[in-house]
Amino acid sequence: MFEHYHPYDPFLFDSATKWIVGTLPPPRFTTGDLLPGDVDFCYGSRDGQLWTILDRIFGLDLAFENTHAAIAARRHFLKSRKIGICDIVQRAWREKPDASDTGMRDIELRDLLGLLREYPRVEKLLFTGGNSKNGPEYLFRQLLASAGLKLEVVSDSLPRVHRFYLPLAGGAHRYITTVSLTAPSGSANRAVGSLPEYKKRKEKDPGYTVMDFRVAQYRPYF
Repeated sequence: MFEHYHPYDPFLFDSATKWIVGTLPPPRFTTGDLLPGDVDFCYGSRDGQLWTILDRIFGLDLAFENTHAAIAARRHFLKSRKIGICDIVQRAWREKPDASDTGMRDIELRDLLGLLREYPRVEKLLFTGGNSKNGPEYLFRQLLASAGLKLEVVSDSLPRVHRFYLPLAGGAHRYITTVSLTAPSGSANRAVGSLPEYKKRKEKDPGYTVMDFRVAQYRPYF
């Protein structure tokens, strides 16, 4: 069995108003066997698309290489936009060292609810995936259930939007919104291609791509 633990601490700071929430980076980030084009930072896999999407939305001109400058540019962007990163999985076990969420076993979750209480300005969680098995929304629902809480539907269209109330000291609470974005991974491209919304746009514009779809979906929430 492969012990797949998260190599990065949550990227949190007091002024953040939203957090990106995923699961785990590919196993090579745990072992340190990075590939050319990887960046040694959250969502730094060369096979992932989150930073490509954000690069297109904001015109960041990011470097996709493992350098201090590439890492610093990403950290600067996140702070300037008040976006933190707090993936929900601390560690898991795998029969084989791949990056699939469904392959995770004996999952140890981070205490996101406790961290949210420590950072009172956070109003929104941006899940990099939905409610499929071991996806960010799926695991967050488990975390809420263990605390006697649940998600309430705000919008059931893609991307799905929910909210929940977080109990605070003294009987107070605050509402936090969650958005389940289409996963920014190459493995999700087939799912995107099968979506009616994507097919409709593709019929009108043959040059329309799955990246165009993700950029349009992510833009309003970042």
